[in-house]
Amino acid sequence: MRDAALTATLAAEMETLARRLRAITVAVRVARAGAGAGVIWTADGTIVTNAHVAARPRAEIVLDDGRRFVAAVHARDARADLALLRIDAGVLPAAVPRDPDDLVPGELLVALGNPFGIPNALTMGIVHAAVPRRGRRLVHAGVRLAPGNSGGPLADVRGRVVGVNSMVSGALALAVPSDVVQRFVYTWGARDAHAA
Repeated sequence: MRDAALTATLAAEMETLARRLRAITVAVRVARAGAGAGVIWTADGTIVTNAHVAARPRAEIVLDDGRRFVAAVHARDARADLALLRIDAGVLPAAVPRDPDDLVPGELLVALGNPFGIPNALTMGIVHAAVPRRGRRLVHAGVRLAPGNSGGPLADVRGRVVGVNSMVSGALALAVPSDVVQRFVYTWGARDAHAA
């Protein structure tokens, strides 16, 4: 009886987590070149994805509720593999970032994206290694990713985003850490404000 109650509780928590991540995850489509995912980073419609996903000046964004928008790519950083897009969709649910330096090996993480065109597919695994403090900083996780997961969120079990999925190396998922994403968004947001 206790095992059944625990299973039901875990199932409910996973369903809540999946719903929270779906709300902040978008599909990013660029012509016929394929599709990836993106993360609504701020409630005003700032979306972050990978530079290799948003390889053209414009992309179609599909929200979890089915609404579609054409977004301009405002900034790209190929080295960091990040791109910033904006849509005008009113107030949106946004990511809650978590400091990736707090991650510990063995901690459970989840990723959401559109692998092989399957919308909102959730996968889970564990932190493989601590995020390096120097050099190219990436979150290393034993999470199974496939084409279409790029640009989507890598999050902890509370739904806090620790990174943006970027690539697979061997059996490991590599994600751009959330603090790097935050700096990227802030830098380009400040430039846009200055230009206005």
